[in-house]
Amino acid sequence: MKYRIIDLFSGAGGMTLGFVDGRFEGGFDCILAVDNDRAAIATHEKFFGGESVPGNIEDWLKKTKKIPQADIVIGGPPCQGFSLLNKNREGDERRALWEPYMDIVKASGAKVFVMENVKELLKSTEFDDIRARAEKLGFKIVADVLNAADYGAPQTRRRAVIVGWNEKAGVTPPEFPPRKTHSAPTVKDDLPNWVTVKEAIGDLPSPVGTEIRDSEAPLNLHFGRNPTKMSLARYKVVPPGGNRFDLQKNAPELTPPCWLRKPSGGTDLFGRLWWDRPSVTIRTEFFKPEKGRYLHPVKHRPITHREAARLMGFPDDFPFTGSKTEIAKQIGNAVPPPLAKAIAKMVKDMLKTKKTAKAA
Repeated sequence: MKYRIIDLFSGAGGMTLGFVDGRFEGGFDCILAVDNDRAAIATHEKFFGGESVPGNIEDWLKKTKKIPQADIVIGGPPCQGFSLLNKNREGDERRALWEPYMDIVKASGAKVFVMENVKELLKSTEFDDIRARAEKLGFKIVADVLNAADYGAPQTRRRAVIVGWNEKAGVTPPEFPPRKTHSAPTVKDDLPNWVTVKEAIGDLPSPVGTEIRDSEAPLNLHFGRNPTKMSLARYKVVPPGGNRFDLQKNAPELTPPCWLRKPSGGTDLFGRLWWDRPSVTIRTEFFKPEKGRYLHPVKHRPITHREAARLMGFPDDFPFTGSKTEIAKQIGNAVPPPLAKAIAKMVKDMLKTKKTAKAA
């Protein structure tokens, strides 16, 4: 018998994949997914089946007659309200979307919930509110910031993870944070080193065309862009591991005036990935080098959709559905499946212990 999952704010299903797919953890079945991104929920339904609800979660809650019973609720309420990229975080109504999430935890009879979000959540008043609501429902919680690279994803994505469990339902407290599977090269232990960009994408040939291709994976999403002559000239002067400051130093005549006027700032803009390190965080506009460190380590181009998906930890056969922009959004918003795998194993151990105790 498989454990039943409800995935809220599911996106394409990176978290679900880590729980459900046997190449990751397995032993779970997703019975319901809810997301207001129609392309993402179409992807989720295509791969996982189960009931898929496209639309606003609160509207759906008002209309639905019954919430299905589940063992676990997973998901990440939209994080833009907490993100440092949002300069007007105070009063952002998206902060409140954890409330319908907890309503469904209660109505589904879930014994465990896992909430993923940006790391800033743990320093917010909303985290205190989430804790208070969870405790009112009989849950204890733990929380920490986890680095996806520590769990086998070729990406140093740091996210807040909150785990709640109902001890009255016989669930055992988790081993949290989950046991790491990989370590930074500077750490002296017996674990394998972080997975690098080269290990993840180094076998791919040069991309072809600028559109989604009618071919088998991985080449279907391995397409490029049509850079202007100016953009191509800019790419060529950024050295391995370089960024916009190298562009400014090597070719000030090619540097946008706004960057020339700002001699300091983030070091990832217009940066190249490193072959021998994991990727930086993959966001939804990874195909735009001006948005971050998204230039290929050695080739004069941004990374492709396939490369971004691999740097998330998605297998090549995962069937992303939609336009180029819609698929990019699904990739950038996902939970890296290898991180989800570690969380799934932890949750399974929590529930297995309960079964063993009952049998005894």
